Amino acid sequence: MSAADPPRRNEEAVHHFVERMAMAFAEVGFPRMAARVLFTVMSADDPLTAAEIGERLDVSAAAVSGAVRYLTQFGMLVREPVKGSRRDRYRLPDNPWYEGTLTKTGIYKNLIDLADGGVDALNGRGTVAGERVSEMRDFFVFVQEEIDALGERWRARRAATGHDGHPAGR
Repeated sequence: MSAADPPRRNEEAVHHFVERMAMAFAEVGFPRMAARVLFTVMSADDPLTAAEIGERLDVSAAAVSGAVRYLTQFGMLVREPVKGSRRDRYRLPDNPWYEGTLTKTGIYKNLIDLADGGVDALNGRGTVAGERVSEMRDFFVFVQEEIDALGERWRARRAATGHDGHPAGR
């Protein structure tokens, strides 16, 4: 190998990484095929087509299709068209772990809005049930504020460690 040759990957070790991470994510409720696709794309140096993902995972196009739909819906994968083709390539967004998860789903805003409706339906905090739902809403407000602050700290840390100059997935 010359100095210009890139280092060779240990494909078996990469496969084990993908499968172990997918299992760990599945154990906390993440769809396993979506996790396999996510970590396959993450472990690639360049964006991958659905066919390339399927080939690496030895799965059907239908399995890949459902998984990429799930991941793009939550902002964890970005779909880009292949010029002159009907195919698409998939890559990670620039900061998938913060930007592509809770902040993009709006889950806490939705829960806060639903809890507000529950508090109103229960005549405010004047009842035991109204107080209980109000406290739940306040907790979700707190969590959202903490996630926002955590995101700011994460962006500052990324910049300080030099990761913001190297977009993931490209």
